[in-house]
Amino acid sequence: MSDTATQGKTVLLIGGVDAHLERYAALGVKVVLIQHPDKVTAYQTRAADVLLVVDYTDWDTVRPFAEAAHAVYRVDAVVSLTEPGLNPASRLGDLFGLTDGRRYEVSRRMRDKWLMRRHLHERGLPAPHAGLVADRASLAEFGERAGYPFIVKPLSTTAGFGLIRAEDPADLDRVWARVRELDGGRTDRGSTMFTVDGFLMESYIDGPEFSVEALSFAGRHVVVAVTEKLTSEEHFAELGHAVPARVSEADRARLVGAVEEFLTAMEVTDGPSHTEIRLSSRGPMVIESHNRLGGDHIVELVQAAYGVDMIAYGAAWPLGLTEPPAAAPAPLAAAAMRAVLREPGTVTAVEGVEAVRARPDVLLAQVSVRPGDTVRPLRDNWDRIGNVVVTAADTDAAVELAERLGREDIRVEVEPAAAAVVDGGVPGAGSAPVAASVSSAVSSAGRVPVRVG
Repeated sequence: MSDTATQGKTVLLIGGVDAHLERYAALGVKVVLIQHPDKVTAYQTRAADVLLVVDYTDWDTVRPFAEAAHAVYRVDAVVSLTEPGLNPASRLGDLFGLTDGRRYEVSRRMRDKWLMRRHLHERGLPAPHAGLVADRASLAEFGERAGYPFIVKPLSTTAGFGLIRAEDPADLDRVWARVRELDGGRTDRGSTMFTVDGFLMESYIDGPEFSVEALSFAGRHVVVAVTEKLTSEEHFAELGHAVPARVSEADRARLVGAVEEFLTAMEVTDGPSHTEIRLSSRGPMVIESHNRLGGDHIVELVQAAYGVDMIAYGAAWPLGLTEPPAAAPAPLAAAAMRAVLREPGTVTAVEGVEAVRARPDVLLAQVSVRPGDTVRPLRDNWDRIGNVVVTAADTDAAVELAERLGREDIRVEVEPAAAAVVDGGVPGAGSAPVAASVSSAVSSAGRVPVRVG
């Protein structure tokens, strides 16, 4: 893109991470950043042309600051590439007349799982049985109608936070206690920017899980990658991702077609999306979707395997500074992420991270614990203690490498803990002892294939 094309372009960026500002710096765009007080970094204070530090998740707070910024700098687009910023960014874009006036409606529908389910049902698209949790009786009524097991989850949080699996009628006291414990509060791990604002019940969806990473351009959806996900029935933590997904061409076409149909039905017209979907016994079934980039290093996997910088597209497209790709990309290589897992207990030693990070086939290696820290039983993504992201010639090789490095080369020694009481006061409820590697975790779960198709 020429200097003439970018000259005078200004974006109002709501939240985000350093990588988002890096893409705008590369474009030569002026950035007015509204950032949450808990998320400001040293790089952002240098890179942003204007920095306003406010709680942008509070509409009454962010609106006057954004209006003042728009009046002074005449922004050309309001953008957010991070989950908490999606609704305020779309609402501001509508307010300033920079969109078709319906972006906030679409964003709310994507973020609120109940609105999403209702919308799909009204349009006749596949969706599980669903309902809102009102009280304990509503749990029992739903179980009688939809069957067991079923899933209870917050309407608008991420990373598996607060998800509960109701196994049978005898399990409902535990489930209701957990709902009451979490409802109305803030998420207490990872990002604390989400409020738990009600719970959804939905019937359990069986089958292997994938995510579909897409970019939309004025209503045209381009699927960049189908990501293979490693999960377990024993908890709600994601153990890994790999691209390209090891799936037959027929099943890939079914996944891509289902997601394109879903995005069109949800009226997503522009920007990145990350859709979690299962190949269930009833056909492809969307679990949930987000009008943003995939997290958990999926964008790094996609760039390594396909050569597509999804962050750059997400940054440039709202400003008219990029052209849509002519077709979906073909893979150039493969990439995989595997979580670093250990048994619950107290960390006594951490070694090998720097050596793994220095390898040319490793994109990222990190461990979040140090001696003296506690490894908790797995319930969601925030309980993992690290991850390894690698690239290789094919997906088999990438998965094998990531698993070996996380299991053997990164050495985290843990003094085992006594049986813990977790998940609303029931010993071990909602989690299983974590195996010392991803491979053994999969084996113990017994229901999660590493290869699909």
